[in-house]
Amino acid sequence: MSRVHNRALSAGELQSFGDELDAIRARVQRQVGADDARYIRRIVAAVRWTGVAGRALLLVGAFVHSVLIPAWIAGVVLLTLSKILENMELGHNVMHGQYDWMGDPQLNGNTYEWDIVATGDNWRKTHNFKHHTYTNVRGMDDDIGYGLLRIFPEQRWRPFYLLQPFIAVVFALLFEWGVAIQDLRLGRWFAGKMKTAELRALFLPVGRKMGRQMLKDYVVFPLLAGPFFLTVLLGNLAANVLRSIWTFVIIFCGHFTADAEVFPKESIRNESRGHWYLRQLRGSSNLTGGKLMNVLSGNLSHQIEHHFYPDLPANRYAQIAVEVKQVCARYGQHYNTGSLPRQFGQVMWRIVRHAFPSRPKPARQSSGALQSA
Repeated sequence: MSRVHNRALSAGELQSFGDELDAIRARVQRQVGADDARYIRRIVAAVRWTGVAGRALLLVGAFVHSVLIPAWIAGVVLLTLSKILENMELGHNVMHGQYDWMGDPQLNGNTYEWDIVATGDNWRKTHNFKHHTYTNVRGMDDDIGYGLLRIFPEQRWRPFYLLQPFIAVVFALLFEWGVAIQDLRLGRWFAGKMKTAELRALFLPVGRKMGRQMLKDYVVFPLLAGPFFLTVLLGNLAANVLRSIWTFVIIFCGHFTADAEVFPKESIRNESRGHWYLRQLRGSSNLTGGKLMNVLSGNLSHQIEHHFYPDLPANRYAQIAVEVKQVCARYGQHYNTGSLPRQFGQVMWRIVRHAFPSRPKPARQSSGALQSA
């Protein structure tokens, strides 16, 4: 699908490429400080107060029927905003250790627990370790299609994938639940390769987290509305579903656009630092859209920079991106970026196209392929 031509780099160029990107990291790391602390504390406050306002408006709408519809809509919007900010700009970035240097136990990457049915511990394993270490490596990065979708022609086709346009819609609506069960390895259990007792042990912490989240959003807060229980419950449900759709869109745009590549396991054998940067670059995609897009996406609008520097404060990525793009241009490497409609349109095309049998195009493998770098 991709027609991008990346220049093959010599060993010396690859070393220099990595050194230049390392130098950017070192310089920005020295600049991190009070401004970044103020920024993340403002995000914490925004999450808290939009959440409070959203839940309050849902209750107002439940009790004051004359303003039910506008209050309910406004409440859902604010609660959705709170949940998106908490997941994307706060939770995801905190769990990468971006703010460990502050010494604030509430912003500790190893212990942070976010407002989603997935556990923080599972996310740190499947995302921070597996996905960021083995980005877009087939058989090692479980985020490639999440075990449900065939996104790349390099993935083996099965008749099951004919259903994936429909499955993708359901997955987007229930994305937080898909993330929650990602590390359970249900495919192994269905194939008889995992004992039920082992699955049960894996599910226990996930099940407890699911129970707490459902109790909070679908029992406790709705009960505050008394006889108007259903009005608040539906508002909470709407906010959770909208948050799931948004995170699905942003995450899929990060690695599954037309120019994103996947790699065989052999490509990471004896991988150098420069080689690692190159793989992260070719497997990632950015989004344009300005400051609002940056904040609402958790700065995953700069997916390339996030994969280069996952533990640097994400509010720095827009500044870093200017230099990263210049480095990529000097070394003849494509810097994949585009608007949200353009990038997500490419993702949707991949989902539909690769529901049917397809093969990698020769140009995709020979044009500056990672193996030859």
